[in-house]
Amino acid sequence: MTVYAIIGGTGLTQLEGLTITAALNVDTPYGAPSAPLLRGEYAGREVLFLARHGHPHRIPPHQVNYRANLWALKHAGAEAILAVNAVGGINAAMGTGHLCVPDQIIDYTWGREHTFFAGELDHVTHVDFSYPYDAGLRELLIAALAEEGCAFSDFGVYACTQGPRLESVAEIVRLERDGADIVGMTGMPEAVLARELELPYACLSLVVNPAAGKSSGIITMAEIERALADGMGQVRAVLARVLGA
Repeated sequence: MTVYAIIGGTGLTQLEGLTITAALNVDTPYGAPSAPLLRGEYAGREVLFLARHGHPHRIPPHQVNYRANLWALKHAGAEAILAVNAVGGINAAMGTGHLCVPDQIIDYTWGREHTFFAGELDHVTHVDFSYPYDAGLRELLIAALAEEGCAFSDFGVYACTQGPRLESVAEIVRLERDGADIVGMTGMPEAVLARELELPYACLSLVVNPAAGKSSGIITMAEIERALADGMGQVRAVLARVLGA
């Protein structure tokens, strides 16, 4: 049976319902992961859980040690990864509270350690990244969303920006022109590092605010926190249904 790892983002620093059997402090060649890896049982299945931003939530998106996180999960026995991300909605159909299973990503980040293939290498390696997310995992998420009766999209282009600030209106106009449907700060290099480690990876994104210029007001943390509180129950239910399948 596949051992899944769940990477929790903003709003999911703890996995309610997880029966923890071990907290693993994994030493990696890339430094420390964001938090101890939690091994336990969720929805009747063994899982690993990692809080991307630490617990408590303290590590901004551009300072997450993505390489350590992915390496630690792989070496703790993870065989597939379900990543949860809080995002802004660009596509008019993807408003606050909407769930999205993206099928593509555009990387606008810079300065992040984005590959394991660096330094003194025996040979140069190029991984294929035409389709960033695992098709089988996406199908499981999409089926679970439909069964839960959630408002969701089974497609989406995720624009990954540097952060930690939110985007300007002009930047969102550019991202929309580039074809982006949602915008977040943590989708990369996480997805490509999973690919380099040959770990199937898919993303479940919760829209927590309209992107800049997509509503009449400014974006507030209070608005985002309300959306997180309202939406993470659905996220947990979807994850439980996937794991229980």
